[in-house]
Amino acid sequence: MLLLRLLGLVFDVLLLPLRLLARRKGVPEGAFVTIKIDGAVADVVAKPRIWEVRAQRATSIHEIAEMIESASADPRVRGVIVTIKSFAGGMASATSVRRLLARARAAGKEVVVHLPLGGGTKEVIVATGATKVFVGPAAHLAALGFASRTRYVKRALDRAGVVPEVYACGEYKSAGESLVRDAMSDAQREQLGKLLDGFDAALVAAIAEGRGVGAERAREIVDEGPYHGEEAVLAGLADAAVYEDEIPERLGLRDDAKAATRSRLADANRRFVDGHAYVARRKRRLFRRLGRPPVIAVVPVHGPIAHAASPFGNFATDDRLTRMVRAARLDPKVKGVILHIDSPGGSALASDRMHHEIVQLAREKPVVACMANVAASGGYYVAAPAHRIVCEPVSITGSIGVVAARFTMEPLLTKLGITTETVKRGARAEMLSPTSPLSEDERAALRRELDATYRAFLRVVARGRKMTTDEVEPLARGRVYTGEEAKAVGLVDDLGGFDTALEQVRARIAADVRDRCEPVVMRPRRQPIPILEVPAEGEGARRAASALLAALLPAPERILVQLAATGERVLALWTGAAD
Repeated sequence: MLLLRLLGLVFDVLLLPLRLLARRKGVPEGAFVTIKIDGAVADVVAKPRIWEVRAQRATSIHEIAEMIESASADPRVRGVIVTIKSFAGGMASATSVRRLLARARAAGKEVVVHLPLGGGTKEVIVATGATKVFVGPAAHLAALGFASRTRYVKRALDRAGVVPEVYACGEYKSAGESLVRDAMSDAQREQLGKLLDGFDAALVAAIAEGRGVGAERAREIVDEGPYHGEEAVLAGLADAAVYEDEIPERLGLRDDAKAATRSRLADANRRFVDGHAYVARRKRRLFRRLGRPPVIAVVPVHGPIAHAASPFGNFATDDRLTRMVRAARLDPKVKGVILHIDSPGGSALASDRMHHEIVQLAREKPVVACMANVAASGGYYVAAPAHRIVCEPVSITGSIGVVAARFTMEPLLTKLGITTETVKRGARAEMLSPTSPLSEDERAALRRELDATYRAFLRVVARGRKMTTDEVEPLARGRVYTGEEAKAVGLVDDLGGFDTALEQVRARIAADVRDRCEPVVMRPRRQPIPILEVPAEGEGARRAASALLAALLPAPERILVQLAATGERVLALWTGAAD
């Protein structure tokens, strides 16, 4: 292997003049670097495996940052053109991309956002970071604001003969309330209102700053939408309604007004440089390395947290995270770790096991937690031992609390003509059975278990944030915060996105290697495919019923039911969602 690398190095030396020439001629004067966003957007995306090369990848915000940084420093580049067909990401992702565009704008570059298919609130937030916004002539811009909807299913469960029992620590820990209430609690309405206030303020501020209008006018733009084509221009939300082939003319990219259309387009196209190819050329080393470079490992915690894989979707399991964290600890090339969290929480047991592994890692290497759109409850539990916690102002976090749920199926079985006979030994032998309600003694035992879990959660946060449990408890009680609120109360260290987390990690790495460390998304080593397990008697029906019930519920309750179906007994969940 070393011999092959040496031979490659010889070829690099021989081809050096050609490489230097290609690097110089690759970008014409006055070029625009083009970036396309269509579909899923994530902070950082793993390099595809060989069989995944043809699959559509999510747009990486980190790669957009590299394009913006390179273009901002390149005198040959006039600006950046971002075409957004759809933006499938959260508010934190939208504000991260917007901040990057504003950074290029501040560097003196023209920044153009083209919305050929129009867009909603998140597309508009991104577009307000540009110097010019173009919208499709027949497209709509609909930055209409935010709404959170919750279905309350208590009466439906009563009619079905299913009796839910929900136990929570903290008045704001409202996951599960739609199972046992007919209407929203005051605490849930209060915290959802604060979340929506934060999102709404971010939207209005983005329009006001980006479009150069006052806050009142920005408020009117939101409330008077949606806008069709030219209406968006008249409202001040866009600069022109154009088709894609008309953009070069709008930017003055033609030398001769009488030239043929085909010639004009060809000239313009030469000045449009694909962002991925542009960065690849600038990053391509003139001489290849002989050894493996140092890296910053990105360990993802994405999806609800569980102890075991679920048949209902993609969950973050403690086993998967353990394998990644231990690999990062043992690899001398890993100089630091970014714990990338996009999770609403989940199993208290799995969260604690993840936390333990991260504590061990943080004793040996720098660890920074980067919260994406949601890092609440179990997601915050996992982040607590990091040396720094970074999130966007509109990230959702907190929800320090515990909730448990169980479902009594006895009334339903009675309706179906099914009777249950039980022979038991042990006062609480039926405590975990779904066929009968809990006794007062069993309820007291469950509450003690929840209280112990809640106190453990408080201790974890107190240790991680260098606080006392008495200082943490008023901030807990299941309350959900925006990132900006969390920083104000000391639960978060820095406001920013993945690029900010990267800076924080690099600041903790030795100076002689920090600039050479690139982020690499970790993947756990593959394990043999287990033999298919046959469900125990009645297990299949229980899972099917849980899946049907989960499909009818809002996100927090859906996750709670899904985890309950996998055998999780004590759950820590986020409390609500804003669309």
